[in-house]
Amino acid sequence: MDTVTLARLQFGITTVYHFFFVPLTLGLPILVAIIETIYARTGNEVYRRMAKFWGKLLIINFAVGVVTGIVLEFQFGMNWSEYSRFMGDIFGVPLATEALSSFFLESTFLGVWIFGWNRLSRGLHAATMWLVALGSNLSGLWILIANSFMQQPVGYTIVDGRAQLIDFGALITNPNIISQYPHVLASGVVTASFFMMGISAYHLLKRSEDREAFWRSFRVGAVAAVIGCVLVIAVGHAQTQHIAQSQPMKLAALEALVNSEDPASFSLFSIVQQSEESISELVSIRIPAVLSFLTYNRFSGEVRGIKDIQSEYVARFGPDNYVPPVMLSYFTFRIMVGAGFLLALLALVALILVWREKVERVPFFLRVLMPAIGLPYVANTAGWLLTEMGRQPWIVYGLQKTKDAISPAVTPGMLMFSLLAFTIIYGGLMVADIYLLLHFAKRGTVEEEEQVEHTALAY
Repeated sequence: MDTVTLARLQFGITTVYHFFFVPLTLGLPILVAIIETIYARTGNEVYRRMAKFWGKLLIINFAVGVVTGIVLEFQFGMNWSEYSRFMGDIFGVPLATEALSSFFLESTFLGVWIFGWNRLSRGLHAATMWLVALGSNLSGLWILIANSFMQQPVGYTIVDGRAQLIDFGALITNPNIISQYPHVLASGVVTASFFMMGISAYHLLKRSEDREAFWRSFRVGAVAAVIGCVLVIAVGHAQTQHIAQSQPMKLAALEALVNSEDPASFSLFSIVQQSEESISELVSIRIPAVLSFLTYNRFSGEVRGIKDIQSEYVARFGPDNYVPPVMLSYFTFRIMVGAGFLLALLALVALILVWREKVERVPFFLRVLMPAIGLPYVANTAGWLLTEMGRQPWIVYGLQKTKDAISPAVTPGMLMFSLLAFTIIYGGLMVADIYLLLHFAKRGTVEEEEQVEHTALAY
């Protein structure tokens, strides 16, 4: 494989590893904060045990997530120096802000939360977890602000071949972030909710000693899951409509729409044959006018196809192949959407069972919820792949191509060695993380008073 392919593969693998931990870190602090707020208001010791149990799992996930995230920033200077040279004046602003404010806020108050039991008042201790939730989600916001510039550049000018920021307000109010961030935040809530329900289901089936804590946890998870799924679907629809305006090639690719249509049909199943020079449909089963409705909220309106957009981009940017991997975009979109609607169905069933107080009378559903913990991770990973791969061949949309962003000094041998090393090390970290989560999740809430602190000290 060539240098660009290896560099992309390495960054993609390390990012997917890291992104496994991010959604849970966004959503779980919110649920823990809600639980501890209930404890602070009521004094009910069940909620105290719940907060300590779920907070302990949050600590494990946070620790491994930090380790995997640090490597990504080093890659910008090592493998992608031309990107850093072109984008550093802009990309560095949100990254530095994230590190100096949001990350320190999150990590500092997580430490206060860990060691503050029995030292702070109930209300003040609950406030520290709200600050952890604020810090983790502000951290995600700043990262997505940086990514949104790559998706839709705004507030910049080109000086001596480098992008320079001239409007900070435009950077943080990028139209792309308006739909992207709520979608990611809601996905984090869904991930945390199913994490909570799946582990609670295990303990309800096992008839663990602290049944009350896991019944209440299941109830919190079910309510949050329904809210999160509704937001994911609603915001995801708005995000797709925005993509139709900002990145029409991505929309055409995720729908395998080779030729422009008005009204545009929605693909039930499509297979296209793609090469550097041409693209053609092999199989296409489509529903008339539905894509126009999803794009414009009416059953009419042109959606441009891959061939027309390719011709436009050649005239605008010069000769090249501007078509992303169509089948990858097509199937990752459907995996993401399919997983999302399945999660919504499971969340609705869970809420109905909670409302009727029949959760433990349906053991089959509880068994389904345990492996369903992984379903949000499938949707999150598919969504990330679609977001990044659907933008190719651009690393910064319309400004810099991926092949022009690679460091000239790196060689295929260097990248192959580091790729194998990262894959093995990250694989080990993933195994360790899953082991620790399973180990402490199975132990339940009945524990020594200071066990959470001892867990933190291990890191």
